[in-house]
Amino acid sequence: MENYKLVRPEHLNHYGYLFGGALLKWVDEVAYIAATLDYPGCNFVTIAMDQVKFRQNARQGSILRFQTQRRHTGTTSVQYKINVFRKDVDTGQEAEIFFTNITFVRVNLEGQKVPLPR
Repeated sequence: MENYKLVRPEHLNHYGYLFGGALLKWVDEVAYIAATLDYPGCNFVTIAMDQVKFRQNARQGSILRFQTQRRHTGTTSVQYKINVFRKDVDTGQEAEIFFTNITFVRVNLEGQKVPLPR
């Protein structure tokens, strides 16, 4: 699954680059969307990101492409790999700026883990 975001002024830190917290929010959001579409009717919470390492920067006006792939399904959890690319609108080239694996667990309304549907 792919999603796109445009880096706007409100997403920048005081150095003029994309604020890392904004990127992490988007990563969590696109992975949550993937889990929700893969498992309709299930409630999920984020339990882990395996690493947080920003490989390159992004500036205002950058277009980011989020590529989401399911990696592993457990009894109550599902893990997705998220790759984030910065698209150069002048050349069409992309550079990977971030990647991580993010894990969600399915919970009921009381917050207890419950098995994923098969």
